[in-house]
Amino acid sequence: MSDTDPTEDHRATHAAWTSKCARASLTAGSATASVAVVSFDRNELRIILDLYGRKVASGEWRDYAIDFCIDRAVFSVYRQAAEYALYRIEKNPKLARKQGLYSVITATGLILKHGPDLARVVAVLDKRLKLIPG
Repeated sequence: MSDTDPTEDHRATHAAWTSKCARASLTAGSATASVAVVSFDRNELRIILDLYGRKVASGEWRDYAIDFCIDRAVFSVYRQAAEYALYRIEKNPKLARKQGLYSVITATGLILKHGPDLARVVAVLDKRLKLIPG
């Protein structure tokens, strides 16, 4: 790969993001046991993985990663394993009263949708074909 290949930069960014989350969870876990790491519950994972399964079946997505940090949980979606994340589905409790607990963010940082209901937020990624009467 060349020095100007953009995939190298994105992998380094993802590695920095992952190590930041790991450092935060390690320091919090060693300091006090009452600090909880934000994570997705079973119903949230069901909604996300249902969408992921449909997209994999259609050939659009191929890989994913889940990061749990002190301040947020992130489900990242990849087109290929060595690329940057196409979308990030984030759960951030600090934004629950302001913008909503969940958000879908693109690779460039653009927030596609945010809100309190995960099913409605991830619906922005689910472009199903609809039958139009008439």
